[in-house]
Amino acid sequence: MVELFISAFVTFFVVIDPPGCAPIYASMTGGASAKARRDMAVRAIIISAAILAIFAIFGNNLLGALGITLDSFRIAGGIMLFIIALEMVFEKRTQRREDRAQEIVDDQEVEDVSVFPMAMPMIAGPGSIATIMLLFNEYSSLEQHLVIGGALLSVLIVTLLALLAAGPLLKLMGQRLETVITRLLGVILAALAAQFVIDGLKASFFS
Repeated sequence: MVELFISAFVTFFVVIDPPGCAPIYASMTGGASAKARRDMAVRAIIISAAILAIFAIFGNNLLGALGITLDSFRIAGGIMLFIIALEMVFEKRTQRREDRAQEIVDDQEVEDVSVFPMAMPMIAGPGSIATIMLLFNEYSSLEQHLVIGGALLSVLIVTLLALLAAGPLLKLMGQRLETVITRLLGVILAALAAQFVIDGLKASFFS
């Protein structure tokens, strides 16, 4: 179970990318008060947890109703994660986040960023939704689900801490260090995504 927890934790950490979310959150909430920033960070994590929990519990039934096999979703999820990894390695993901953040900063009517874009799609985005569904189907016992859920909760707590410390963290990290971390996480995510695709293909054609 320890191995499963570590594996799930690393996977969620790479997909959600707390170090990448923190500086973007800091740029989006630069004009807000400290209390407002704390409230939005907590709200974003709670909403993200709810979204991921819903997909973890009911995602398979939804796929079944649509006639989609788990192996097909595993392959599609792996491809999707691989695209996200490429964007991270080549800094396209960071640029897109920064562009979205600037749009929100420029729009004075948009103040609360907890739901969009923080909870969805930055934290509970396509990658993390695909990951929680894949892991819940890969491991079927209740004990394993609790371990996976604990790993996800741990990553969300780390993300919350990163968001709460976003301002000071941004000053501490600097742009260059942030870029290095994002690219490293992208390489790891690419390998994990490739494994998802390989497992899906094996199950589809060689089972």
